[in-house]
Amino acid sequence: MALVAHTENDIALLARLMRAEAEGDGELGMLMVGNTGINRVISNCLDFTQLRNINDMVYQSPGGFEATQKGYFYQRARESDKRLARRIIQGERQHPATNSLWFFMPAGDCPAQWYDQWNVGRFKSHCFYAPTQEDCPRVYR
Repeated sequence: MALVAHTENDIALLARLMRAEAEGDGELGMLMVGNTGINRVISNCLDFTQLRNINDMVYQSPGGFEATQKGYFYQRARESDKRLARRIIQGERQHPATNSLWFFMPAGDCPAQWYDQWNVGRFKSHCFYAPTQEDCPRVYR
């Protein structure tokens, strides 16, 4: 069963986001970006209390994704990327993004905290940050 309600347009939108944010980190990196995005939709906590669907999550402002400001994001979604997005929507999770709500690409090492959230790991160029289970229980499904 899907974690969030979605349409084919939502799948394409999530696929475009995953590609634009993490194509350089390969499929696994793209899956982790997808984990983080879907976690935001289901979390209903902290900075993400107003998100009800994939579209809200992708275009959240402020606090959304930088990729939506770049031309690369607006390319048509590839079938291979849509397959990855479907896996995430169906509940596949990848460590360290399993419970993350944030990620970013630092110039050097991952800071221990970012936006008052603790680092839970790094994959290639991205550092991932997760809330506590107490702050965001839905992320720990």
